[in-house]
Amino acid sequence: MQLDIRNNRDVWAGAMLIGTGAVSVIVASSYAFGTSLRMGPGYFPSVLGGLLVLFGLYLVASGLRSNEKIEGGWSLRALVVLPLSMVLFGLLMEYAGFVPALMVLIVGSALAGSEFKLIEVLALATGLTAFAVALFIYGLGLPYPLFMGW
Repeated sequence: MQLDIRNNRDVWAGAMLIGTGAVSVIVASSYAFGTSLRMGPGYFPSVLGGLLVLFGLYLVASGLRSNEKIEGGWSLRALVVLPLSMVLFGLLMEYAGFVPALMVLIVGSALAGSEFKLIEVLALATGLTAFAVALFIYGLGLPYPLFMGW
């Protein structure tokens, strides 16, 4: 069996997870770790980074066994629409509020795909936004305005 990792999707996905996890652990190493009962600011990024490295190692190992190739190409629409929707989310959080920003982010993210159906996307965006408002605003008490002026 010919081992070619240049186009192996699992190897590259694992390498990305390992890199992200390693950077997270390195950056968090300068923060206090704490304990499980009294977590410091470095606890969560260190644990999450370690888990990312472990999952990345698993993906690399399974990729070396399966040798599954990368399929498809780059979507120009996704490369433009996804960053644009994230920038709009950041701007709208500041000037319009949490609900409009999240709606634009979800609809914009769905618009990047090839199977966009407006009714389904609006239903999904409404449900996800309601869940996010319940969780982050009312559950966790984050001080984001729902709409500008509220």
